[in-house]
This record gives sequence, C-alpha cells and structure tokens, in this order.
Amino acid sequence: MRFPLALCLGLVAMVAAGPSPLQRRVVREVLEAFHGRSSVQALFRERAVEGVVEREDPSGTFVQLRLSLVQTACGKRAPRPQNCRTLENRRKPVCVACYKFDHGDVPKVLDKYHNCGPSHHMAGEGEFEIKQRDEAECRAVEEAGKATDALYLPGMYAFSMGLPA
Repeated sequence: MRFPLALCLGLVAMVAAGPSPLQRRVVREVLEAFHGRSSVQALFRERAVEGVVEREDPSGTFVQLRLSLVQTACGKRAPRPQNCRTLENRRKPVCVACYKFDHGDVPKVLDKYHNCGPSHHMAGEGEFEIKQRDEAECRAVEEAGKATDALYLPGMYAFSMGLPA
C-alpha cells in the first residue's frame, strides 16, 4: 500500500514543481522571437503550454512544446507589460517549438525550430502539411549533436593512423 501512495506523492510533486528551467527558457525565447517580427505590433502573453516533451540523451536535452498565445491591449514596447489586460476575442497564435540544449552549466542551444501561426491556420486547410513539416523539423532538432558522437568511436584513431586496432 505504501508504493502507490509514494508514487502518487511523487506525481503531485512533479506537477507542483511546474515547468523546468529549460521549458521556461524555450517559452521566453519563442515569445522574444515572436515579438521580434515586424508584423507583430501588440504584446502577446502565454495562454497555455501543452504537449511538453523533455528528453535527455548523451548529446543533450531536447525540449518540445506547443505554446498558445493571447493578444493584450498593449503595444509590444509597453513600458509596464505586466499591467496589460488580455483581449480574449483577438488573435490567438499557436507556436510549436523544439530546442536541443547541450549539457553545460549554462545550457547552450545546439539547434532550434519554432513555427507560430494563427490558431485557425493550425486547424484548417493545410493543417496536415504544416504538422508534417513541424514533426520533421523537430526530429532534426532532436538529432542535433548526435552526429558528433558517432565521429569518436573506440578504435577510430587507430584506423585513421593505420595502426592495428
């Protein structure tokens, strides 16, 4: 009976902990890139983060998420953006983001991909093609750094020098 209780408490602790530092960093970077577009004049806020995937492998940490945004009443250069009210009946873009970080003390971005579009764009005509492209780009990002691991196989130096293995 103790194991199920411990498992439940562990899951509650994971949910209470919230997003990881890398997930928060991805959200922050996607928002910065979105606001950096010349066509974006309003300030947008995070509405929801869904479909979060975070995996580690020997080459780094892969983070994938879907970020829903909501438009605010402020311009993107607002002096105090925390006081901006959201406009629920306005634009609600959805972003797909995939980032690969190295294992450093201050993780460096090895590769990244993000695609933001209006929510109706993601659920309408061309949805299948957009989803396929996003999935292919995210697979490529997840593979970042793995190719360099394959370059240093045991015995490779002996073969390159013509020495017996």
